[in-house]
Amino acid sequence: MTGIRLHAPRPGWSVDADVVVVGSGVAGLTVALRCAAAGAHVTVVTKARLDDGSTRWAQGGIAAALGEGDTPEQHLDDTLVAGAGLCDDEAVRTLVTEGPDAVRRLIATGALFDTDDETGEILLTREGGHHRRRIAHAGGDATGAEISRALVEAVRAAGIETIEHALVLDLLKDADGRAAGVTLHVMGEGERDGVGAVRAKAVVLATGGMGQVFSATTNPPVSTGDGVALALRAGAEVSDLEFVQFHPTVLWLGPDAEGQQPLVSEAVRGEGAHLVDADGHRFMVGAHELAELAPRDIVAKGITRRMQELGAEHMYLDARHFGAEMWAHRFPTILAACRAHGIDPVTQPIPVAPAAHYASGGVRTDLHGRTTVPGLYACGEVACTGVHGANRLASNSLLEGLVFAERIAADIAASGPAAPHAAGTTAGPSAGHAPDTPLLAPEARFAIQRIMTAGAGVLRSAESLARAAAELDRLRAEATDALEADGKTAEPGTESWEATNLWFVARVLVAAALRREETRGCHWREDFPDRADTTWRRHLLVSLRPDRTLEVVGTDSAAFPAKTPQAVPTPAPAVLKETP
Repeated sequence: MTGIRLHAPRPGWSVDADVVVVGSGVAGLTVALRCAAAGAHVTVVTKARLDDGSTRWAQGGIAAALGEGDTPEQHLDDTLVAGAGLCDDEAVRTLVTEGPDAVRRLIATGALFDTDDETGEILLTREGGHHRRRIAHAGGDATGAEISRALVEAVRAAGIETIEHALVLDLLKDADGRAAGVTLHVMGEGERDGVGAVRAKAVVLATGGMGQVFSATTNPPVSTGDGVALALRAGAEVSDLEFVQFHPTVLWLGPDAEGQQPLVSEAVRGEGAHLVDADGHRFMVGAHELAELAPRDIVAKGITRRMQELGAEHMYLDARHFGAEMWAHRFPTILAACRAHGIDPVTQPIPVAPAAHYASGGVRTDLHGRTTVPGLYACGEVACTGVHGANRLASNSLLEGLVFAERIAADIAASGPAAPHAAGTTAGPSAGHAPDTPLLAPEARFAIQRIMTAGAGVLRSAESLARAAAELDRLRAEATDALEADGKTAEPGTESWEATNLWFVARVLVAAALRREETRGCHWREDFPDRADTTWRRHLLVSLRPDRTLEVVGTDSAAFPAKTPQAVPTPAPAVLKETP
């Protein structure tokens, strides 16, 4: 046990539960519903409101072999191709074989997908990397919002305890090193203000992604990598953090745009939209057999290359041939977003550029969502199940959340009832205790985002990554020097905790990206432009040593427990000297 924790006041209140679920997207709420149905007392902790996570922003849909002629085997093949040689075959097979029934159970929960007016069958579309129409959607382009609505209503109807506006801080452990709950900070008024604790025998991380580590992202403001940072501090392994997917078609709002950007769903290309440059040239034709519907990493690279060739800041997505009726019926959300920013896609091509979208890596789990810390589970974007490999196949994320959430609930139920591990748990330092590691000031968030966008974005190199590492270390050193000089650190609070978590995941991402000297999936090294299967068809596992340095090792398998890790056959970058 590392004993490394965020500097925070001691918990001033606590509640007990059998299971605490951190996060309220498709993964978290599915775990909560299944555990509650099995008789467990569940508490859901969420950073904003129940419906404010990443799920509600998912436009395209959920992929599953539901259509006539489609099979799980075909879905598996497409997923493995997109994953660029790093998918775990067993995890993918689990996803595609259990996926169709998981979607049917989601429908039974109350989710309403778009159906054919005459036959009543679910309408399916195509997205990048899929050779068949297998994407179920809702509200045209509001699939995530509909799934979120259905699950939130089901959770409320089931009377599941929820704690909203709460940022999770650190994992509680019992004397045996097993997860025993979490500490959290509630932003609001009432009985549960400030720092408290939820004590439980099982902790499920479903905290979503870390897109806010970059300046421009499709992720909501709450996606600050809190789950990955918590897991690392608690001693868990993370894997594949260098594989951050940049969505190819994000509405371009100008060179200085920051924060959450409007997504232009891949389904728009699935319905026949074309990627073109300013002269109307379809530059993806001939670049890949699927042209605009190639896997996302290939399309993002194609757009970036064309931008470099032309010295342009963006490309265009042309769907004027859809006509007004199709835009209004099939893509009302995207139509409204474009028009809100002065673009009418009915009569104009849409300016687009890649932006940070999805973390293919995360907290390493087995096929039951178990991490390397007993009692700690992870699912959804915060987890690395082995499904996505080096690049996520479009619309597999919602399905992954469903399938592995159900597996976690089944594993927790199989473990049998147990009282929360309240006795002997560890907590954070008191407010008056001098911290041994500093918090970063809130304004560090914007510095981190600019550093990561410049040095670890779509295009990476040893030079850019080393520069990013040095600049991140300088941010940390400044905070450390202030702590050592006068014992002061940034004031504990939501913004400083988020900035510190962002710094942590950024530094780990850069360390892994520096180590992986090849181009694979959504990791693109300009200085190593080729895929190197002989030396790099392996995963990088990162953990935090007791001395607060990072250990980065390679392994040939994504499965957990892993095969014996092997030393990575390249020089290691400098390890971290400090941690949050």
